[in-house]
Amino acid sequence: MPARFPFHLLAKPIGPVCNLDCTYCFYLEKEKLYGRKESWRMDDATLDRYVRDYIAAQPGEEASFAFQGGEPTLLGVPYFEKVVALQRKHAAGKRIENSIQTNGTLLDDTWGAFLAENRFLVGLSLDGPRDLHDPWRVDRRQQPTFDKVMAGADLLKRHGVEFNLLACVNATTVREPERVYDFLKSVGTPFLQFIPIVEREVDPVAAKLGLDLGGPPDLRNPPNSREAPRMTPWSVDPDAYGEFLVRIFERWIAEDVGEIFVQIIESAAARWLGLPAGICVFEETCGRALALEHNGDVYTCDHFVYPDQKIGNLNTTPLAEIAESPMALAFGNAKRDTLPRYCRECDVRFACNGECPKHRFTWTPDGEWGLNYLCQAYKRFFHHIAPAMERIAWLVRNRQPLDSLGEWWRNA
Repeated sequence: MPARFPFHLLAKPIGPVCNLDCTYCFYLEKEKLYGRKESWRMDDATLDRYVRDYIAAQPGEEASFAFQGGEPTLLGVPYFEKVVALQRKHAAGKRIENSIQTNGTLLDDTWGAFLAENRFLVGLSLDGPRDLHDPWRVDRRQQPTFDKVMAGADLLKRHGVEFNLLACVNATTVREPERVYDFLKSVGTPFLQFIPIVEREVDPVAAKLGLDLGGPPDLRNPPNSREAPRMTPWSVDPDAYGEFLVRIFERWIAEDVGEIFVQIIESAAARWLGLPAGICVFEETCGRALALEHNGDVYTCDHFVYPDQKIGNLNTTPLAEIAESPMALAFGNAKRDTLPRYCRECDVRFACNGECPKHRFTWTPDGEWGLNYLCQAYKRFFHHIAPAMERIAWLVRNRQPLDSLGEWWRNA
């Protein structure tokens, strides 16, 4: 039986295992949730149940599969050939789409041919030019990865695979928005995403909470800690991130309207048009983007893979039932219902909606808990772009081209 509403499932068929050791990665430590294992590969029975149940659980005519890790390409092409075969077996007339997030270092011509033939959308992680990428994104031997990622990008282009670039914005790259943007634009895909790195250091209260939740004491960012946040050295500063977003927007509107598609700008335009944001972090509620671990465990979110956020296992409970469970629904509604008054009264709440709950660990100016760490960044960004978004909304509603947007902005 399908779920009442569509939901998304981010599958991690090799769990947190990765061939890289990126400084800021929040997921590598999830190995501690499951202890030492000989194999993290999702077994055939669990894979079959996942594919079958996920297709059956979608109430519409489409099932969109997304694979991440860790590094999913460690499983090899034959594993994903099995995935595609199972999708065809269980499709029942539904349209199947696939996406995969990868660091790109293991891509070769076999991968390129497979991804192109099966029309996988690829998300490729690349933080910027060599000197900005390599200090943070290293392999297990602490060697730089820039050249391998660029080779992966070239391979995707050569095979005609559609891909977007995902750049993690950290304490270093946040200072050079134009150079990051211009470099990513030069790689050869028009689709760009920027993900802010926001990580807290472990503190005694957090460690205690980790123990109370039945998990290891050193997991980063366990929920509910209200100690004053101590940020990691690689985390972005809110003021700096706000400046980064504004300058990215200025570069885009001056040169690339209709040519380059920046996810956060696309999302903002959608909100000004009264449409869904298209990014879970900016939607009013969440809980419809679940995470699936290698053994069938399902969690409320990729960023909430903690013992107390496990909502079921697909080997014992149908996915539709898990997605509609009271815990999943409560988690999703809490994003809206726990907003502090400062957020509820904000004039750009409709565009931000308090962003991701994982970042809500500071206090409002009047002392209420639950303000997003990046609040001032988003307030600055959305206020800055508001006139342009209003103009875009007017042009779209009146079926006018966006060609003149850059000139209009310069003269506004």
